[in-house]
Amino acid sequence: MTNVYFDNAATTQVREEVVDRMMEVLREVPGNPSSTHAVGRTAKSHIERARKTVARILNVSAGEIIFTSGGTEADNLVIQSAVRDLGVQRIITSRIEHHAVLYASQEAAKTYNILIEYVPLKKCGTPDEKALESLLKDSDLKTLVTLMHVNNEIGNMIDIKSIATLCKSYGALVHSDMVQSIGHFEVDLQNIPVDFIAAAGHKFHGPKGVGFAFVRKNSGLKPQIFGGAQERGLRAGTESVHNIVGLETALEYAYKNLDEERAYVLDIKEYFISQIKKEIPEIKLNGNCSKPDKSTYTLLNICLPVAIDKAMLLLFQLDMKGIACSKGSACQSGSDRGSHVLQEVLSEEDIVKPNVRFSFSKYNTKEEVDYVISILKEFLISVPA
Repeated sequence: MTNVYFDNAATTQVREEVVDRMMEVLREVPGNPSSTHAVGRTAKSHIERARKTVARILNVSAGEIIFTSGGTEADNLVIQSAVRDLGVQRIITSRIEHHAVLYASQEAAKTYNILIEYVPLKKCGTPDEKALESLLKDSDLKTLVTLMHVNNEIGNMIDIKSIATLCKSYGALVHSDMVQSIGHFEVDLQNIPVDFIAAAGHKFHGPKGVGFAFVRKNSGLKPQIFGGAQERGLRAGTESVHNIVGLETALEYAYKNLDEERAYVLDIKEYFISQIKKEIPEIKLNGNCSKPDKSTYTLLNICLPVAIDKAMLLLFQLDMKGIACSKGSACQSGSDRGSHVLQEVLSEEDIVKPNVRFSFSKYNTKEEVDYVISILKEFLISVPA
């Protein structure tokens, strides 16, 4: 076995059905969706059908779905406009958010001189809901709360309905980066009182370069990209028809097969946990990733018992053995600063050890798990702590 892809939190393999549908659109739908002739109207109809599909799955109206280039753009659209156009004077977030949220919030605070406050974390790494309520009580400033549904590095899941309900009781706007949860969990946005969410197609076996924002009706949000009137006036630029259709197809298949594929992937994860604990008893599991009710079934973050001077060798060794995984999010892979998430949740002793994220999909097998664990064990024997 020479190639194992355990980095599905970074991006997923595109389903064959999605590739086929995208190729069909590329070949047969050449028009610009903004053109008024028949060829253009055909392209536009594909986009609007996709919009209705996404809206139906999330139980919202089609006009509340805005297609973007991905989750990062959707996060920026919401955060920047909320401050600039909706009168937000304070952002409450956490220090373990994706950098698309952290950096967009910091830039908005610097540009518009607003306040950012960070919710304290529980020991496991989940934002403390009681501490959040204290922050909400402490100020009458118009507030945007932005907390991710599923953390992309340690897999922790928040009770988004409970948190959104709490925030709305204090009159706050609510945004959630749902990039790691859309396509993997049922999300009924009529039942979850968020104002905005962000999602990305490539996290649920769709294409890269396309995602969407959910923008609650009459929110008052305004565009960050100016030009034409595409995407209800909120996102100028000619739409990528084949990518949008690819996202639609991937999302349909994700929810059509959700129960079956979720059970399969959870079984892979639980097998990984049981086997690695057996073979490497000193292993530690970071965050809540071993708790099925408090973590995503797609992700596992482990801390290996290896000294700091040996830690840098591990990912190189895994890569040489054909194993794709991550020391943090893929967005940080070129950085030597390490994971900002793990820095918030691990002890000083554990943060210098190799901490590795393995993330799974329907395309993985238990045989791959066995191979990876054998390589980890081999490494620990050859490079002792």
